[in-house]
This record gives sequence, structure tokens and C-alpha cells, in this order.
Amino acid sequence: MTTRERFITSTAELFGRQGYTGTAVKQIVEAAGAPFGSMYHHFPGGKEQLGVDTLRWSGAIYAQLIDIFYGGGADIVSATAAFFDAAADTVRDADYADACPIATVALEVASTNEPLRQASAEVFESWLASFDDYLRIGGIASPRDVSVSVFTLLEGAFLLARTTRDVAPIRIAGRTAAEVVGAAIPQS
Repeated sequence: MTTRERFITSTAELFGRQGYTGTAVKQIVEAAGAPFGSMYHHFPGGKEQLGVDTLRWSGAIYAQLIDIFYGGGADIVSATAAFFDAAADTVRDADYADACPIATVALEVASTNEPLRQASAEVFESWLASFDDYLRIGGIASPRDVSVSVFTLLEGAFLLARTTRDVAPIRIAGRTAAEVVGAAIPQS
């Protein structure tokens, strides 16, 4: 792994736990195991540039989950239920500590940091577009409302599960999301 990659992966982990403002440059450098000056060599725009690059990289990694669950001709209702069940297991197994760095940072900086807000919005849009594609393949002609509903159910459930330290909200939201997807499929 290159030094640049170590910075991004370390930052993603720290942002997921501590957010953008709660993560100090010194922590990032230490977690990356790199000399202090090398951060500014790889990210001349400093922490903000590193943050934008980290959000985009993390977004691409998390997007692969959509492909894993919905690819290969999967039944979209079953895939939705399985997606939420796996998310609940992951949150529980991480002891409610590790969150998605994009959502964590987006909530924190949406009103205060335009480059990070925009990077978060681009990542979310790419996820929605990918999900739209799978829903279309599954028979939903106009999937955007369904995609947004499922996404907001998931993110809201993550927030509630982490704060209550209980995965029940994710499992409940998963059942609702599967119902939303199922109801959107035209009946033949």
C-alpha cells in the first residue's frame, strides 16, 4: 500500500469514528505511519483535500456493496432485506463504533464546508444512481423515489442503532425497505 493510500484508509477509519472536526491531522499522520510532511506532499490542500479524496474513495468502496447484494440478477426485494440484515450484523459486530465516514462527515459539515458537502453529495448520488439501475433491472420503471426512500431508511436506522446500541432499528427499517421495493414492482 502506498503512503497516499495509507493516508486515505486511515482517514476513512478515523472519520467513521470521530468525524471530520474530531479528527486531528496529527492523528491521521500517526495512523498512516507516515512522516508529517508527507501528508502535505500527497495532499497539498491539507486536511480538506485529504477529506474530499477520502470521501470519494470510501464512497467507491461502499458502492461495491450494492453490486454484491443486487448484482447477478438478484431478486430486488430479497436483496434489500439481505442488505439491511447484513448492515445490522456489521454494526453489531463493530460494537456500534465504526460508521460510514461519508454519512458521519456529511452530517457534520453540510453547512460549513462546501468541498466536503459536495463530495458527500456526489457519493450519495452515485449510490442512488447505482441502486436506480438495479431497481430498473428488477422491473421498477421510475426508481428514484424508491432509491431515496431505501437510502434514508438505512441512514436513519444507522443513526438510531448506533445511538441506542441496538440493531432493531436496522432490522425494522429493512422490513419496511423491502416492502417499499416490493410495492413499487408492477404487478403482472
